[in-house]
Amino acid sequence: MSVESLPDFTQPARERWDTIPAKIRQGLLENVWCGHCRQAVTITNFSGAMKKGALLLVGKCGECHGDVARLIEAP
Repeated sequence: MSVESLPDFTQPARERWDTIPAKIRQGLLENVWCGHCRQAVTITNFSGAMKKGALLLVGKCGECHGDVARLIEAP
Protein backbone atom coordinates (compact mmCIF):
# COMPACT_ATOMS: atom_id res chain seq x y z
CA MET A 1 0.00 0.00 0.00
CA SER A 2 1.42 3.38 -0.89
CA VAL A 3 1.72 6.15 1.64
CA GLU A 4 -0.69 8.29 -0.38
CA SER A 5 -3.44 5.63 -0.53
CA LEU A 6 -5.20 5.55 2.86
CA PRO A 7 -8.75 4.30 2.48
CA ASP A 8 -9.54 3.68 6.15
CA PHE A 9 -8.36 6.82 7.96
CA THR A 10 -10.74 8.86 10.07
CA GLN A 11 -10.82 12.52 9.04
CA PRO A 12 -8.82 13.72 12.10
CA ALA A 13 -6.27 10.94 11.54
CA ARG A 14 -5.95 11.87 7.87
CA GLU A 15 -5.40 15.53 8.78
CA ARG A 16 -2.67 14.57 11.28
CA TRP A 17 -1.04 12.14 8.80
CA ASP A 18 -0.96 14.85 6.14
CA THR A 19 1.11 17.10 8.44
CA ILE A 20 3.94 14.55 8.45
CA PRO A 21 6.43 14.89 5.56
CA ALA A 22 6.19 12.01 3.04
CA LYS A 23 9.74 10.77 3.70
CA ILE A 24 9.06 10.53 7.43
CA ARG A 25 5.69 8.82 6.82
CA GLN A 26 7.43 6.16 4.75
CA GLY A 27 9.98 5.62 7.52
CA LEU A 28 7.22 5.24 10.11
CA LEU A 29 5.49 2.60 7.98
CA GLU A 30 8.72 0.67 7.49
CA ASN A 31 9.63 0.64 11.18
CA VAL A 32 6.80 -1.08 13.08
CA TRP A 33 7.57 -3.65 15.77
CA CYS A 34 6.11 -7.13 15.29
CA GLY A 35 5.99 -9.17 18.48
CA HIS A 36 5.76 -12.43 16.56
CA CYS A 37 8.69 -11.76 14.22
CA ARG A 38 10.52 -9.96 17.04
CA GLN A 39 11.85 -7.30 14.70
CA ALA A 40 10.90 -4.09 12.94
CA VAL A 41 8.74 -4.73 9.88
CA THR A 42 6.66 -2.84 7.33
CA ILE A 43 2.99 -2.38 8.22
CA THR A 44 0.51 -3.31 5.47
CA ASN A 45 -3.27 -3.05 5.07
CA PHE A 46 -3.37 -0.39 7.75
CA SER A 47 -5.97 2.05 8.97
CA GLY A 48 -5.60 5.11 11.15
CA ALA A 49 -7.50 6.81 13.95
CA MET A 50 -6.77 9.38 16.62
CA LYS A 51 -6.60 8.03 20.18
CA LYS A 52 -6.05 10.45 23.08
CA GLY A 53 -4.33 12.96 20.80
CA ALA A 54 -2.02 10.42 19.13
CA LEU A 55 -2.29 8.87 15.68
CA LEU A 56 -2.75 5.10 15.88
CA LEU A 57 -1.99 2.96 12.83
CA VAL A 58 -3.34 -0.59 12.97
CA GLY A 59 -2.57 -3.17 10.30
CA LYS A 60 -0.72 -6.33 9.36
CA CYS A 61 2.95 -7.33 9.54
CA GLY A 62 4.55 -7.38 6.11
CA GLU A 63 6.38 -10.61 7.05
CA CYS A 64 4.05 -12.90 9.03
CA HIS A 65 0.75 -11.05 8.39
CA GLY A 66 0.03 -10.90 12.12
CA ASP A 67 -1.56 -7.86 13.76
CA VAL A 68 0.70 -4.86 14.40
CA ALA A 69 0.19 -1.26 15.47
CA ARG A 70 2.20 1.97 15.50
CA LEU A 71 1.44 4.90 17.79
CA ILE A 72 2.59 8.31 16.56
CA GLU A 73 2.47 10.82 19.38
CA ALA A 74 1.67 14.47 18.80
CA PRO A 75 4.72 16.71 18.34
